Amino acid sequence: MHTTRSSLARLSPGGVHIGRGRTLSYRRKSTKSNTDSSRSAPSPKKVEAPEPTAAPKPDAQPIQSSPANHSYSGYFHLPHLPHLPHRPTREELLTAANGFWQRMKVRLKWASIRSMRPWNTDEWGAFLSFFLFGHLVWILVGTTTFVSLIIFSINTVFAQETLAKKIGDYLTQSAGVSIVFESAIVPRWKDGVISFRNVFVSRRPGQIKSTVSKGSSSSAAAVAAAERGTVVHEEDDGNYTQFDITINTVNVTLSFVKWWNGKGLLKDVEVKGVRGVVDRTHVHWSSANIDPLSYRHEHQPGDFEIDFFRLEDLLVTVHQPDGFRPYSVSIYSGELPQLRKRYLFYDLLSATHMSGSYDGSLFTIHPRQVHGVAAGQEQIASDLGEPEAWKKFSRLRIDGLKIDHLNRGDEGPFGWIYEGNVDIVADVMFPADDDESITKVVTEFYDRLEEAVTSNRYLHLLDSNTRRNKEDGVIHDASVAETPNVPDESNPQAVSSNPTPKESSAMSILTPASDPPQYLVMDLRIHLNDVKATVPVFTSHLSYVNQALVRPIVAYINAKRTYIPIGCRIVKRSTDFDGSWTVFDCGLMNDVSAEVYSAFAHDVEDQQSRVRRLKKVGFWTLSLAVHALFMGMAGNVI
Repeated sequence: MHTTRSSLARLSPGGVHIGRGRTLSYRRKSTKSNTDSSRSAPSPKKVEAPEPTAAPKPDAQPIQSSPANHSYSGYFHLPHLPHLPHRPTREELLTAANGFWQRMKVRLKWASIRSMRPWNTDEWGAFLSFFLFGHLVWILVGTTTFVSLIIFSINTVFAQETLAKKIGDYLTQSAGVSIVFESAIVPRWKDGVISFRNVFVSRRPGQIKSTVSKGSSSSAAAVAAAERGTVVHEEDDGNYTQFDITINTVNVTLSFVKWWNGKGLLKDVEVKGVRGVVDRTHVHWSSANIDPLSYRHEHQPGDFEIDFFRLEDLLVTVHQPDGFRPYSVSIYSGELPQLRKRYLFYDLLSATHMSGSYDGSLFTIHPRQVHGVAAGQEQIASDLGEPEAWKKFSRLRIDGLKIDHLNRGDEGPFGWIYEGNVDIVADVMFPADDDESITKVVTEFYDRLEEAVTSNRYLHLLDSNTRRNKEDGVIHDASVAETPNVPDESNPQAVSSNPTPKESSAMSILTPASDPPQYLVMDLRIHLNDVKATVPVFTSHLSYVNQALVRPIVAYINAKRTYIPIGCRIVKRSTDFDGSWTVFDCGLMNDVSAEVYSAFAHDVEDQQSRVRRLKKVGFWTLSLAVHALFMGMAGNVI
């Protein structure tokens, strides 16, 4: 009997005919894996006894299961899995699996659907959605890792040229310079950056189109020099700063969110080892008197706004126009909290720290330090309003700067000095940035609304009291009650041109006040050392220059030429730095010249007043001495 039942278990699940007009039927215990298939089968009905049939022949073929049953069993069971009276567990499925791939399939399906049935359409859609959403989050959060993985996957020996050209095309199109990569682009997984090695950057006429290639910097410099001598077919006068620079290492971190917001793809940039030449010999200015602010660059969507910038080991040679001697500029180390193309010069001034040399004159930018004041506290600006109005305080110091860097093209006092050097110490106070967050906007709106409601309630009480007083003590004459220029209430545009004080106060509260302008304050201390000045040949057309004081100022400079201290304060709007890249196009040089002239004029007037006082005091002393002498002589004679 046991043998018969075990043999029956290996037959088809529908049932077995055992003779004598009876059919032995059985049903396997249902599991979760075959629930869907069992639902489609018709519900079992009571089986009536069939009519008696003849006995089976001895040579009859055994009953075989249908192919549908084989496929049905293959979906839900592994080849060597025995029939179990319960739902198979993961361990049982792994035990019945043969080979690595079957066990991998069991683990994958068990982790996803806890079964061995095929995935349906909803599950495939869930997998696809998870794949796309995961990659989207990856691109948003880890843009650098995503791009570095793509670079690593295609940065082979044969694809380096194509990869360098694609990246260089993007940089050339956005920056307008020619870029050559000597080494491969290597992602640094440990630091989370993409590293560029031995990058050659050139800006010459005729490089509007992409000329990106991969090769050595020497060959790139030769190509750039050859292109300089060739005839340029496109209209390009070359009236801009040209340069050929080699960069040892550039490490960048990318951000998809910044690129989506139109702030460029770069987030953090680190540059090391910069060498090259900056050529400004082709730059020329118009002879007309043009406002320096007109040279500012217009902001374009997509201009870079780097969140963190670090520069180390820069040394370039600068060639100025009009035959000025070449000089070197070096930066030993510099760190900027942000670097924006729109506010390039402003961000350079607000560097966290920077040290270098300019034509042999050392300069530093560092936070201002005051004795008795802890770092980060802003009590030092108590004379300039609230401390919260200022973001940071920096000090710029330049020692021994040659005067010819200041007197070129200047019609003010610096233009009159032709020899000497200058020590400059500038304490710069930067205004606090505007908080454009949604929290501040909602808070300001709520405060304005509350203030308007409170003021209207107070005005309503005043109106009711005034109306009650008028009704009690004032009697109006009907003949004199004509009131001209009364606005028609039906016409909303007919309002009084002279509102009452209460109406004006209410309007001032309800009207959103514009943000006050922000100012950058710079306290300058200039020390002129061993200077010589001469009277200008041509009359200056500057409005702040008084021609009557030119000669006294020149005489004062030549008389005190060994050491002349000058102190002044410059206040500039922050909007003047919008689009400025140099000290000239923001108008700072003209402001410095005007303030220096005012300081010289004040010193000359003080000098003249001191001379007058000295003459008066000397004459009084001399007269008193002569009077005493005469009195003594008169006493002796008597």
